[in-house]
Amino acid sequence: GVLFNKDKTTLVSFGGGKSGSYAVPDTVTSINDSSFESCDTLTSVTIPASVTSIEFGALRGCDALTSIAVSYENAQYTSDNGVLFNKDKTTLIAFPGGKSSHYTIPDSVTSIGAHAFADCSSLTSVTIPDSVTEIERYAFYNCSSLTSVTIPDSVTSIGREAFRGCSSLTSVTIPDSVTSIRGE
Repeated sequence: GVLFNKDKTTLVSFGGGKSGSYAVPDTVTSINDSSFESCDTLTSVTIPASVTSIEFGALRGCDALTSIAVSYENAQYTSDNGVLFNKDKTTLIAFPGGKSSHYTIPDSVTSIGAHAFADCSSLTSVTIPDSVTEIERYAFYNCSSLTSVTIPDSVTSIGREAFRGCSSLTSVTIPDSVTSIRGE
């Protein structure tokens, strides 16, 4: 039920009907955008050392996903407490949609990646540290339980529709340091 390219180096689509845990095969080097999108019963994903490219949004909309694990031998990516980062933890790539309540982004992060928190319907609040300078496009898209966000003075750029679909959001504080809020 998992769709790959012919030589099994690119994971194209996981298929929404699979549940439980899934270990990406060692032949895979690339995971396409939206590969796991809306896999509502997937609880954990393990990424092998062979993966060198994960497109933004690859793991969005997985409501039961609570853990993303990465092989310690992977040269490009790492995970911390089930959250996916680039290897040096400067970019937060994906927050599992099944994690709930509050999340504090580590101080090493300078960029919240595109779709990083997209469709995390149980996320109620997030602490963004002063190390973050960029919030990329659709970063908090459809976080329907998110009620407030305080953007630190370090942030200079907010991507297109970063908070679109945040229906419970009642307060966003945007500091003077923000010089760019991108539109379409």
